[in-house]
Amino acid sequence: MLEAKLAEASVLKKLLDAIKELVTDANFECSEEGITLQAMDNSHVALVAVKLVQNGFKKYRCDRPMPLGVNVGSLTKVLKCAKDDDVCTLRAADEADVLNLVYEAKNSDRISSYDLKLMDIDAETLGIPKTSYEARIVLSSAEFTRIVRDLSLLGDSVRIEVSKEGVRFASDGEAANGNVLLKGQGPIGKVERGPQGDDSDEDEDGEGVKKEKKNGGEEEDEEANGEEDEEGEKKKKTKVKKEKTDDGDVEMDEDDDDGEEEKEDEEDEEEEDGDGKKRKKKSKSSPKPAKKAKTAASSSKSKKGKSKADDGDEDENEAVIIQMNSHVSLTFSLKYLVNFSKSSNLVKRVELYMSNDVPLLVSYDFGQGYIRYYLAPKIGDD
Repeated sequence: MLEAKLAEASVLKKLLDAIKELVTDANFECSEEGITLQAMDNSHVALVAVKLVQNGFKKYRCDRPMPLGVNVGSLTKVLKCAKDDDVCTLRAADEADVLNLVYEAKNSDRISSYDLKLMDIDAETLGIPKTSYEARIVLSSAEFTRIVRDLSLLGDSVRIEVSKEGVRFASDGEAANGNVLLKGQGPIGKVERGPQGDDSDEDEDGEGVKKEKKNGGEEEDEEANGEEDEEGEKKKKTKVKKEKTDDGDVEMDEDDDDGEEEKEDEEDEEEEDGDGKKRKKKSKSSPKPAKKAKTAASSSKSKKGKSKADDGDEDENEAVIIQMNSHVSLTFSLKYLVNFSKSSNLVKRVELYMSNDVPLLVSYDFGQGYIRYYLAPKIGDD
């Protein structure tokens, strides 16, 4: 028995839209760990690996491992019947011949149910060998999409070269040539490791962002605490001043304290007179709006701090990170890279892993799992 509930159907829709042109029929392998898919295109040049982890589902139950053979085009049509924010539930009984999809609308009582016929697909799961990559590039997925689409207008292939200068995308066409050079932010580092099997760099990257966000939050908290400390010190000073007025040692203190203590003495004397004292007491409350103005200014500072933090996040999404152990230069088909770039709507960052004479790895890691593409390089092209 399989029951997998996604909080939003848009995740599954985007995944299917990204692979439907590469894969015709495929098995969704369901297990206790989640749902995986692995398939190659008809020419055996590209391989796609998808995983939706168990924790990414709102509810997940899989009693035993089972394959769900589906036609990707048919499943895409059924998913188009769901809205992006619908709760999507996949259900399949043991040895069932249909996959049941239920869409529940969040803002209404609408519940839709569809049955997709399953297929018997004889496909072996390929073992992806562990590879030590010589270069790793992290960049904006929107930027990657723009580069491969622009260069695909000029030629059929692109040469990706990673050097100390940066990463260069170059395409030579019959009528025109073009290249794009991306320089990394900061010094070029060394490649530690690439994603192997179920292991990925998602956790490391995710923790890094969280830490930065946490650091940003702590800075704001420190500012707020600093303001609170200043106000606390002011309160302490006023208490000390009052104590000094009670002791009668007012004249021995600093000039600023003398002025405020004299005002307090004047107010104490006015309290004995009658009506005029109340009015002057009200005038004593005049400094209070200044305190409010300070708090308003501090809140505006905190807002400015937040906007700066948001700008930092935007800069992070645009920053290019390059790690390289040695010079790498490979040529790939732009047609496949354009198909890979359709996954850019899943996540803002994309990772490229390269080594000479080794397939290119294009990895999109998102909250519910990942989608990875492997593309064989062209041989004989300069």
